[in-house]
Amino acid sequence: MNALVHGLHHFTLRCDAEDLDELRDFYVRALGLVPGARPDLKFAGCWLYAAGQPVVHLYASGRAASPEAVALDHIAFRASGLATTRRRLDVEGIGYTEAPVPGWTLHQLFIRDPLGLKLELTFDLAEEAGDAS
Repeated sequence: MNALVHGLHHFTLRCDAEDLDELRDFYVRALGLVPGARPDLKFAGCWLYAAGQPVVHLYASGRAASPEAVALDHIAFRASGLATTRRRLDVEGIGYTEAPVPGWTLHQLFIRDPLGLKLELTFDLAEEAGDAS
């Protein structure tokens, strides 16, 4: 079977709302990332771009419960073959949730690894429609 995943899409850091500006400014200063477009989502946040790709998502939904817990919310991989992926996960008995991104052509599947780390598989439905023709 060919590889399902073909690259890292972004990583998301969860933070308190009052830390959002400082965190955004750090990534802009330290890495030269550029704040850019972000869908209208439930929590405040910021998407930071490198070369036109949103690589860091800041998500102001509150920090992890303890200071020892990492603020990383999930790791996202650029993926293709949404229908095939669903079938594969079903066959493997791996539970998933789906989240179409409002107003965008992106569709997300979320799974957890055996340690509980949340992983996102991001599919661009416009690219997939182009591949089908």
